[in-house]
Amino acid sequence: MFGDGSKEMGDELAKLVVDGIKTATCAAYYVYEFENEEPPKQEYDIVLDGSNQPAAIIQYTNVELLKMNEVSADFAKNEGEGDLSYTYWYEEHVKFFTWELGLYNLTFSDDLMLVCQTFRVVAAGTSKFRFSF
Repeated sequence: MFGDGSKEMGDELAKLVVDGIKTATCAAYYVYEFENEEPPKQEYDIVLDGSNQPAAIIQYTNVELLKMNEVSADFAKNEGEGDLSYTYWYEEHVKFFTWELGLYNLTFSDDLMLVCQTFRVVAAGTSKFRFSF
């Protein structure tokens, strides 16, 4: 689920993905370190809605590490949120990362390293997804 884990944000961001408006996302690199996880590579993932139900399957098309203050206006627009402006993206992400880093007793700075991911939707909808590997 994208966002803060709330039903409201999960539903909102999943809808943006399904509607093709949201084609990018980012996460604080620190979170991967603290949770002993590797950042995603160019692979597939499942986007969950606010009820933790599959909403879409996505394939990452690019994954890169960038400082928050180096994120482009195009990337911010591709996150698909608010008025699609860089200013909106930056202000909302300052709030989000301040909150999230606070969970780990860290403070926000504008040179926060982010894992920036662009993706394409492979499958979407309300039907049940079938997986075979």
